[in-house]
Amino acid sequence: MRRLRDVAQQLLVSVDQLAQVVIVGLFYILHITDACPSADETISSYVGRAQMRGAWWANLIAPVIDLLFVLLGEKPGHCRRNVETAFLGQAPTP
Repeated sequence: MRRLRDVAQQLLVSVDQLAQVVIVGLFYILHITDACPSADETISSYVGRAQMRGAWWANLIAPVIDLLFVLLGEKPGHCRRNVETAFLGQAPTP
């Protein structure tokens, strides 16, 4: 059962990454953002990085995403905590 849960979690992450590429890619094509999407980044990570830069829209969206994950049992601050280290100029942790 644990292995099934592990695979399901990875599938959900890949769907999240695909959604981020589709959404940010559309904004990029329409010149709404200058950030080209990355297939390695989740929506939470993208929003968390934007929030760290002070983007007004990220300050509206991050609390909604964070609340969803709090309801799922996580600590507050999901978006900032899940910013991909590669986008912060740091080596990833194992």
